[in-house]
Amino acid sequence: MNAETFGSVRRFLPQIVALVAILAINTAMFPGFLDITVQNDRLYGSLIDILNRGAPVALLAIGMTLVIATKGIDLSVGAVMAICGAVAASEVASGGSVAAAVSAALVVGVACGAWNGMLVAVLGIQPIVATLILMVAGRGIAQLITEGVILTFNNEGLAFFGSGSIFALPVPVLLWIGMGLLVAFVVRRTALGLLIEAIGVNRRAATLSGVNSRVLLITVYMVSGLCAAIAGIIAAADIRGADANNAGLWLELDAILAVVLGGTSLLGGRFTLLGSLIGAMIIQSINTGILSSGFPPEFNLIIKAVIILLILVIQSPALRTFLVFWRAPKEEVFDKEQSAP
Repeated sequence: MNAETFGSVRRFLPQIVALVAILAINTAMFPGFLDITVQNDRLYGSLIDILNRGAPVALLAIGMTLVIATKGIDLSVGAVMAICGAVAASEVASGGSVAAAVSAALVVGVACGAWNGMLVAVLGIQPIVATLILMVAGRGIAQLITEGVILTFNNEGLAFFGSGSIFALPVPVLLWIGMGLLVAFVVRRTALGLLIEAIGVNRRAATLSGVNSRVLLITVYMVSGLCAAIAGIIAAADIRGADANNAGLWLELDAILAVVLGGTSLLGGRFTLLGSLIGAMIIQSINTGILSSGFPPEFNLIIKAVIILLILVIQSPALRTFLVFWRAPKEEVFDKEQSAP
């Protein structure tokens, strides 16, 4: 293992340990938890189910990571999922092709992201307020598209995005892995990632340095909308229908939690896509474990709330200041012992 690989493993060690610990607990409770079988040329098992069911949160976390890196937040991704799923389902239900349905959903998702970006970058509205508008209105828009009912369809082509498989892997798994690799390649192999972090550290200073922060901010929110659109297509394809009331409900909170669990600071300025994806899998592992154990789904929300609270406390400036003052006397004693003759 070279130094770069060792550094990467060490950086994500807390997230990896947390994921392994959760999987170990699930395995202890359910001995066959790690079993993977092949049926009808497709992999099945709890681990595959975690990767598959975690696809929407993983996709949302990719876009959310970039948004948070700019010191912003996108509360509308769940509603955008509902809108885009409704658009795709409505298109095929009215006789349209799969290509037209997917294209329309992606365009709508990008447009929703551009709307959020315009409010934040051009009008200077706080991101939490700007995206709250679409979060509130989004489900109403989705209900208008579906005319207030669960719009179902029987198009096998669109259903393939939710239940199909390629090389024995479910399509949703391939979609979130592919999207993660694509975005990571763009932001880490070019200067784009550095510019995003520069905006997060100090937008005014980045602008004075020549960075077109408005265009970059709008682009980041458009990427978030695109990720939400893909997640919406998967959600609609999985149930072969568009449920405007429940599609993507509360997933914006899961996406934020995944980003925070992955190590990205809510204060902006630095981000890690790989950490966010691991965070998404941690959340889905918790969901799967709770549902498999037979506990009521309400426990899921309570556990997530506890995790969010713990993370926020650990990242709080007050706790860091306390730790600095707690360590200071020991370091001084150590220095005195080392300098003693």
